[in-house]
Parts: sequence; structure tokens; C-alpha cells
Amino acid sequence: MKIRTRMATVAMMTAAAVVSALSHAQSPELRTERNLLSSINDARRSQGIPPLRWNESLAAAARHHAAIMAEHRSAQHAFASEPGLSARVKQTGAHFSWLSENVTEGPNSEFIHAQFMHSPSHRANILDIDMNSIGIGVVERNGQFYAVEDFAQVH
Repeated sequence: MKIRTRMATVAMMTAAAVVSALSHAQSPELRTERNLLSSINDARRSQGIPPLRWNESLAAAARHHAAIMAEHRSAQHAFASEPGLSARVKQTGAHFSWLSENVTEGPNSEFIHAQFMHSPSHRANILDIDMNSIGIGVVERNGQFYAVEDFAQVH
């Protein structure tokens, strides 16, 4: 009886460990989003600017647009088949005063962040002191990541 109890306990502990590992596993897209968020907030801190807060409504808008970019295999701020940035973000329920967006494609988060930081307008969005929130969306297609960073001053 003790052996069965021990075996059942070991089996339950093993199953719990597997479930825990799976729940902590991240998709390449989610990992890339988190890496970009970390890189953005590191860049802001290095300039004495407060970090941006994650906003799930902005992320939903960014992920939706990233999916459309991946479908078109092109990084653009808007396509004929979708509303503009402000309307896309409002559709997710976000309430904002200011709004800006970075879009690109690349093989990994390091490349994407470097592209943004070397572009004066994209760097300005990242380091904008008027922004307090961010949502990032990344979709992978054929080894290429399509990334959207939506910045906002959320109230």
C-alpha cells in the first residue's frame, strides 16, 4: 500500500511539473514581444525616462495588425482592408490621449529593436516622455517576425 501511495504521489508530482513547464513555455512570438518590451524599457531607463506599462488593449490592436502584416508579407502602418491606428486601438477598448506606432519585420527581437533605435522617428516613439503605456504584437511567418509596437498615453 505504501508503494502505491508513493508511486501515485510521484506520478502526481511529475504531472504537475509537466503542466507547470508547459504553462511557462512561451511561443516564439510571445518571447519576442517580451524581449522587445524589455529592450524598450531598458532604452528608456538609460535616458532617465520611466518605463512603459504593458496595456493588453494596445497589445490586442498590435497583434491584430501584425497578423495582417504577416498575411501581406509587408510591414506597413495601414492596409486598405483595415481601419487606421486610432480606430484599431479604440476597437480594443483603449482610452488614450496620445498614440504612435512602430512597425517592421525582422529575424529576431534584437534586429527589430536595433532597426527602431537607428531610425530617428521610431527612436522618438520609444523615448517619448508623453507615453506611459505600450502594447506589442508579433506574428511569425516563414522565419520572419512581423512586429508592431503601439505606444499611448492611457488615462
